[in-house]
Amino acid sequence: MKNILIINGHPASKSYIHALQEAYKSGAESAGYSVEEVTLSEMDFSPILQYGYRKRTELEPDLLKAWEKMQKAEHWVWIYPTWWGGMPALLRGFIERIFLPGLAFEYQEKSPFPKQLLKGKTSEIITTMDTPVWYYKFIYRNAGVSILKKCVLGFCGVKNKRVTYLAVVKTSTEEKRNEWLLAVKRLGMSKK
Repeated sequence: MKNILIINGHPASKSYIHALQEAYKSGAESAGYSVEEVTLSEMDFSPILQYGYRKRTELEPDLLKAWEKMQKAEHWVWIYPTWWGGMPALLRGFIERIFLPGLAFEYQEKSPFPKQLLKGKTSEIITTMDTPVWYYKFIYRNAGVSILKKCVLGFCGVKNKRVTYLAVVKTSTEEKRNEWLLAVKRLGMSKK
């Protein structure tokens, strides 16, 4: 059985992202996967890396719980809206606070490349946006997804297996949003 962790990066307590989270979870559990969740809107932590990397800011209890779940899971599912070409500030803050030297990677003397402490883990990204996907990929150069996929996950050794774009949300019909929920449920059921 594969352990899956869904990370919901929406800062609001109710959103379409939450419906997508539930759809993925339902599909994964029906396929026999073990699923845990980290929902950032329910957490209490400062999203600011107050001292940069000069001094460690102690992780709040909610971040410690999230890190335990991340360690236990083999596959991470990032679900968030794309705003201004990237992820919401709260999700960015979560990443800055938890992907730390000694936890997610280690600097190596005389090398620009880190020791990747998260090797063996996989992930996938599901993001909603109000920009057409073709425009996001070719004009914006896939900015926010590339940051998460390459600059964060790849830097720490996590292999991202799939990116799912759901767009254009602002002009979508209820029927289209229901189709996306079914598609995300099927993603949850698929082999990881």
